[in-house]
Amino acid sequence: MAKRSTAKEQTIRKLFVLDTNVLMHDPTSLFHFQEHDVYLPMVTLEELDDNKKGLSEVARNARQASRFLDEIVQQSNGSITDGISLTQKGINGASGRMFFQTQAVHGEIPANLAGAKADNQILGVVLDLQHKFAKRPVILVSKDINMRLKAHALGIAAEDYFNDKALEDTDLLYSGVRELPKDFWETHSRDMKSWQEGGRTFYRVNGPITPTLLLNEFVYFEHGQPLYARVRQREGRGAVLETLKDYTAQRNNVWGINARNREQNFALNLLMDTDIDFVTLLGQAGTGKTLLALAAGLHQTLEDKRYSEIIITRVTVPLGEDIGFLPGTEEEKMTPWMGALEDNLEVLNKGDNEGGDWGRQATSDLIRARIKIKSLNFMRGRTFINKYIIIDEAQNLTPKQMKTLITRAGPGTKMICLGNIAQIDTPYLTEGSSGLTYVVDRFKGWDHSAHVTLQRGERSRLADYAAEVL
Repeated sequence: MAKRSTAKEQTIRKLFVLDTNVLMHDPTSLFHFQEHDVYLPMVTLEELDDNKKGLSEVARNARQASRFLDEIVQQSNGSITDGISLTQKGINGASGRMFFQTQAVHGEIPANLAGAKADNQILGVVLDLQHKFAKRPVILVSKDINMRLKAHALGIAAEDYFNDKALEDTDLLYSGVRELPKDFWETHSRDMKSWQEGGRTFYRVNGPITPTLLLNEFVYFEHGQPLYARVRQREGRGAVLETLKDYTAQRNNVWGINARNREQNFALNLLMDTDIDFVTLLGQAGTGKTLLALAAGLHQTLEDKRYSEIIITRVTVPLGEDIGFLPGTEEEKMTPWMGALEDNLEVLNKGDNEGGDWGRQATSDLIRARIKIKSLNFMRGRTFINKYIIIDEAQNLTPKQMKTLITRAGPGTKMICLGNIAQIDTPYLTEGSSGLTYVVDRFKGWDHSAHVTLQRGERSRLADYAAEVL
């Protein structure tokens, strides 16, 4: 539903008028209004028709919305003017009715609004419906902020479409890291067991905090004797904690890279763990997301021979004006978008000084032969077997696109999603509705996935200060 209703409001069935951008953003939005009714102006159908051509995500969504509408109309037994029940589709518990605009609207649009503009025609429809159903709440639902502002100026109730949001408040987003309280050992030492296995120490603890812990969540205790551990098992009210490998120590470097802070150490423990298939790393610019992911990928691909190659992809959303068509093959077209890859490869290649310039060049050629740059546009239908896949700038993906990418993973493949939800460049996506937020929330607690939010920038003092004050 656009917004959760209180128990008192649910006694009156509301009428939600959908703007076209809602359907083009989420075709299933028709079935997300629970017991309330949905109304589609004729202009909305016209705009769906205008946007159905092409291979973009918007065009695909417009076609899918049209298919849903066709199925609903085909399955209806009564007159279309009486509304069509949405119950028959059985999706998301929808029990309201869907109405189409079947008559011309005679309501007057204010003189200061251009009558030929599609948005203003939809506002005219809503004004007419308010007049016809004076005792019933009529609400416009639109992803367009300016459309909602105009609606409020005309005295029309208007809301954003909230159902696509994984979280209302991104401050509540799972961070993957938890600080243990100062009295942790006192309150959790009863019946505690500890043992060593494979060079790691394990603790089985019981106490008030353990029922709230999630699998693969990191916990740390820095009072007195420090503890850095990961939750490996949950058994009733108890939990098993496993101590971590210290990647801050030079002897444990990964392709010449060491963790510089606590969260980077947590991230490397995930990236190097063969039991973790899906890793998400969030953090602002300069926290080391791409460098850590790439270093771990090179180590496991070239040294451990665990993966056959590294595949890197990202959403091609320009920061400024688009520079137009790019020449060359798929990989050559993607190269301008992969500046971060080149920068990080330069850092990773600096440590190899034993062979001089020739040795560095040979290493660089070897590395580049194992890294493939792919476009998201050609991912449908593919299956990646025994690959190490990095999805950069994942905050610009929709939940549907994210699902399409993750389901490409075949046996032996590890997938890493990197992003910063404070830097979303895709229209209609917000911090709460980003595909990256969606997967972090949905995958938390699964045995073979884990997440870390990187907190501290390590790029330079200038970058850290700019991120803080600008």
